[in-house]
Amino acid sequence: MLAALSTLLAGCVYRMDIQQGNYLDGRTVSELKVGMTRVQVRYLLGTPMIADVFDTNRWDYVYYFKRGYIERPIQSRVTVFFHDGKVSRFALYNVPKGQPIAPGLLPSPKKFPLL
Repeated sequence: MLAALSTLLAGCVYRMDIQQGNYLDGRTVSELKVGMTRVQVRYLLGTPMIADVFDTNRWDYVYYFKRGYIERPIQSRVTVFFHDGKVSRFALYNVPKGQPIAPGLLPSPKKFPLL
């Protein structure tokens, strides 16, 4: 009896959304160009999540989001490589075309009935 009750209650446990890293908007990332300075990249994408201590010419922007019960998290990454203080190349991994999914997205107020 106790095992059946605990199995039923296990489905009622709230699992919060987990968001970590740099919020990578695809439209903003598309503005990244070879030849930009470090200041321009920082202005565009923000402070890198990972600035390698051993390789100062590489910045990694990482985004991770896991909605409560979704098994596969959403992961995105932008790696920027510099040479002489300017972007020499960059690599994009699973960057969305627009805004990524994020917690706190509520339905439009129009969907709520007025009392």
